[in-house]
Amino acid sequence: MSAAEEDELLLPGLPELFRTSKQLLDEVEVAVEPTTSQITQEKVLKGIDLLQKAAKMLSQLNLLSQNEDLDDIASIDLQYLMIPAFQGALIMKLVSPRQRLQHLQWAREHFLNYLTQCQHYHVAEFELPQTKNNSAENNTASFPMDYPTLVPMVSQRQAKIERYRQKREVERRLAVLKPAVESGQVDDEYVREYYLLHLQRWIGISLEEVESIDLEIKLLREKDTSKEALTSHSSLQDRPQMKPFILTRKVAQDEVFGAGYPSLASMTVNDWYDQHWKFGGLPDQGIAKTKSEVKRAVQEKEDQEQKEEEDDEQTLHQAQELDDWKDTHPRGYGNRQNMG
Repeated sequence: MSAAEEDELLLPGLPELFRTSKQLLDEVEVAVEPTTSQITQEKVLKGIDLLQKAAKMLSQLNLLSQNEDLDDIASIDLQYLMIPAFQGALIMKLVSPRQRLQHLQWAREHFLNYLTQCQHYHVAEFELPQTKNNSAENNTASFPMDYPTLVPMVSQRQAKIERYRQKREVERRLAVLKPAVESGQVDDEYVREYYLLHLQRWIGISLEEVESIDLEIKLLREKDTSKEALTSHSSLQDRPQMKPFILTRKVAQDEVFGAGYPSLASMTVNDWYDQHWKFGGLPDQGIAKTKSEVKRAVQEKEDQEQKEEEDDEQTLHQAQELDDWKDTHPRGYGNRQNMG
């Protein structure tokens, strides 16, 4: 007997594998520790490993055949249909930022596998999420681009409301059946209903998880695209700048005075300045004056100020004399012509 066969004989049975992995999933979902803690991550990895072994064993036992209907599957074996959903739920708990996109795609694949099986066995009526072959582009192709696709939005909202209502009803019914089924004192009819309700519950969970996964994948890809654009832009900025170069005098003259230039220069700047200076066409700002001119300007300014002061004194003296005269001569003094 080979070592691989001995290991398979030492493996626990399918019911034990399923029960242990489900217990680990329940513990992770209600754990007080954060998902990033080592204890939680160890439970997640262990649960994924057990579910992989259970899926392999289920395939070898051929308990669930695609050629059978839901009624042909034993009531106790209905629970094994949830193995892909459990795998997707545990993979979503993995914490690895660098591999987040791969984990999302992996979990989506398991959820879609579960939903496909449930749709094949007609566990419930629902629509499969969009895949690459059934993309949103194909669905929106029948709608004009100029008009908003309100019909799909409304139908999607109604589907979510109906899904929430069914979820509440399923959870209420499960709470009633759980104690009786776990006690083992109920008929097969109640056991079958119990597992079918679990399958319906995980259909709703899987649909919600796939919607969340698609949104997160879109955001991650947009983030990667913006990061690549930023990286390419920064690489362009990091390129070494071109070294400056100096044109020779001959090349510069040819560019200015070469043939075809609209207006050729007829004189230099100095010639133009001398010509305008000769004819008095330049302002005198900034030109240094001679000593005599400066002295004459200062003398004129002083004479002007002195004249203004004398004028002010004479004006003040006349005003004072007028005030004194008004004090001794009342109003109307000397006007004797019209007196009777």
